[in-house]
Amino acid sequence: MATVHLRIGDLVWGKLGRYPPWPGKIVSPPKDLKKPRGKKCHFVKFFGTEDHAWIKVEQLKPYHAHKEEMIKINKGKRFQQAVDAVEDFLKKAKGKEQNSDSKGDSKGKKTPYKPLKILEEDDEDLSALKDPSEKSLKDDPHFHHFLLSQSEKPASSLEPISKRLKIIEEDTGSTSIQAADSTAINGSITPTDKRIGFLGLGLMGSGIVSNLLKMGHIVTVWNRTAEKCDLFIQEGARLGRTPAEVASMCDITFSCVSDPKAARDLVLGPSGVLQGIRPGKCYIEMSTVDPETITELSQVITSRGGRFLEAPVAGSQQLSNDGMLVILAAGDRTVYEDCSSCFQAMGKTSFFLGEAGNAARMMLILNMVQGSFMATIAEGLTLAQATGQSQQTFLDILCQGQMASTFVDQKCQNILQGNFKPDYYLKHIQKDLRLAISMGDMANHPTPMAAAANEVYKRAKALDQSDNDISAVYRAYIH
Repeated sequence: MATVHLRIGDLVWGKLGRYPPWPGKIVSPPKDLKKPRGKKCHFVKFFGTEDHAWIKVEQLKPYHAHKEEMIKINKGKRFQQAVDAVEDFLKKAKGKEQNSDSKGDSKGKKTPYKPLKILEEDDEDLSALKDPSEKSLKDDPHFHHFLLSQSEKPASSLEPISKRLKIIEEDTGSTSIQAADSTAINGSITPTDKRIGFLGLGLMGSGIVSNLLKMGHIVTVWNRTAEKCDLFIQEGARLGRTPAEVASMCDITFSCVSDPKAARDLVLGPSGVLQGIRPGKCYIEMSTVDPETITELSQVITSRGGRFLEAPVAGSQQLSNDGMLVILAAGDRTVYEDCSSCFQAMGKTSFFLGEAGNAARMMLILNMVQGSFMATIAEGLTLAQATGQSQQTFLDILCQGQMASTFVDQKCQNILQGNFKPDYYLKHIQKDLRLAISMGDMANHPTPMAAAANEVYKRAKALDQSDNDISAVYRAYIH
């Protein structure tokens, strides 16, 4: 891909990690602040804040050339305020140029020294995203920023990159499907005073629980492998000995497990959730399962006077860790409303889809599309190789066209690097494809593309790729 040459004074979009780019300006770092070793990067000041960070060259884009593109994909209030700050800066800069001859009396004046706020890798959030009306972040126990002067910290430790970029989303609104006014994920969440239980600390559940705790929720955890609970106990969670005990101790209990059988066993098995359900207790099934399983679980929970909601999530382990999941909810609307702060903590937005079973159907359709798409991308990469074409060039071209996305770029780069560390298990996407195909059969609707993709994933599973990432489907084509 073509390299864009940037220099001090240029306006840019700085991309922090996996999150939406933020407008900034390349500035000179303090004299005593050294550039991180082994990295080509620029020192950027972000608009709407006093935050600064070293940003890798590949994470920077020229401001003007990409302004229209960025505004289309980012609609938050704080984002718009930052863009407005850029426009104000441009207007003032133009005015200074026009009046430069009349400013001679300002020569020789020095700007008072002001310590820089430099984002560190272990910072929780960006102060760029703080509204003036909100309380100071330094008064918020969940968010900590480090005010650093040139001499307050060794230059070698300064590798500022934010773990999470959280932007307030606008309420999208809808007619038949209502989007949650979750205010996306932000530091002003007021946690519910209800006691929260969480069952299942796998790839998705671990990130969800971590974010619930960070946002101040009272959480009791249980996992089939008890050792996985230890880290969360250290972070302030309480330990439940059985699913039944968690359900009886808590007002709202979430579950996030691997498949329909695991979901049923958790509720109906020995010391299961059902034994702890009392009138008014809430149970939320977050596992990706079939609609029939959801109907069964809903019926047994409500038969005991409990309240039921399904809330599967679209995303990955990384998005779960970063609180950027998309939650699809259906069932008891009052439970959905009671969980507002929980959904804000774990996701960027949530949707309420009506009666129980609808979220399972929607989730299976989404994962069917994702799984089929991933298999097709793997097929394209291997066909490129088989016909003597450069796989990297194929990816470069793909990422400049209409199919360009973070998903495509990350998965393809991982494939080319031979990195199949799971972000979403291959065995789980194959399970979702199987369930989606079955759902199509019941609706008498053809799913030939999903059926073909399913066979490729089954081949990958036979090659011992089950516990690798979904991108390991690539290996089904090269063996």
